Amino acid sequence: MLQLSEKQAQDIVDKMMQDIPYNINIMNEQGIIIGSGQKERVGTVHQGAVRALTTGSRIEVWQDGMLEKMGTNEPILINQQHVGVIGISGHPDEVRPFCNIVRTTVSLLIEQRNQLESMAHEASRKKAFIERLLNQPGSYSQKVKREALQYRIDLQLPTVLLYVRFPMKSLAADNEVNRILLQVPSFAMEGDGHTQLILIQNEADVDPMIQRLSQISPQAFIAVSQKEANIAIGYEQARSVMNILLALQPDSTIIRYEDVPFLVRFSAADLTPHANLISKLEDTADLLDTLRSFIHHNGIMSTTADHLNIHRNTLQYRLKRIQTLTGKDPRNLLELIELTHGLLAFYQ
Repeated sequence: MLQLSEKQAQDIVDKMMQDIPYNINIMNEQGIIIGSGQKERVGTVHQGAVRALTTGSRIEVWQDGMLEKMGTNEPILINQQHVGVIGISGHPDEVRPFCNIVRTTVSLLIEQRNQLESMAHEASRKKAFIERLLNQPGSYSQKVKREALQYRIDLQLPTVLLYVRFPMKSLAADNEVNRILLQVPSFAMEGDGHTQLILIQNEADVDPMIQRLSQISPQAFIAVSQKEANIAIGYEQARSVMNILLALQPDSTIIRYEDVPFLVRFSAADLTPHANLISKLEDTADLLDTLRSFIHHNGIMSTTADHLNIHRNTLQYRLKRIQTLTGKDPRNLLELIELTHGLLAFYQ
């Protein structure tokens, strides 16, 4: 049922009466006053509104009576449904234009509220659907297959998943990204709007899509699964690759699962029985960046210092700080491997 709440109705009345020198009443679909300039009338039945709802047409009262006051009562019609009545007290010839203005305002608000509720319902249904797919590693029922077709997904075809994390961008870039996402099956992840899961079932479309996204948002992290018959399996691959991107933050912002299967298994391996070492660096962004750069540059001091644009002595100081906080020396190859595992595991 399309309707206004009492608070919305009263807010409209209060604002409209700042500019309209007549008493305004808003009635619900039963003719009960839910907003009025005469607040003592809220909750009572408005006889003119009842007649307007019964006849489906405007009711004008030309003189005050025992049960009615002079004025105009205009039904609110939305989608062929009478959802309420607008009543304004005064001579009908004077108040009729104001009644039309208030009716239009109320109609727009009700339609807007209905659209927002419909969008919220569809977003909730879409979220529940993708969560079901991502947690169903087995075969799909016919019901799920039919529902998937509503989102342009054929569950009988193998799928490549792109797990994309966008940075905060300009509105123009956001609009361009949204335009692309509307062209393919895509789902917002993690509730932040900046992480999207894109499903591609024509393998020839994968590289062009990656290229388009990278051109629009060069800083976006893009994790690519293999082509899989089951979406849950592809999602687990893409999510694992995204964790590697977040952990190591390499120069390339695009990684495919097929290129890093060892790192995926390495990051998931339970090799450290005690608390993760990297958690001790969580509040020191410069040390995390230093460790990442040191890993990327194979432990070479000069290239790491150049990449970070710091003096070699500053790099030495940071590496010693990492050793002090974690108990592991990055300059020792085996301990650097342990720190690398800790960094990967920290983002699982």
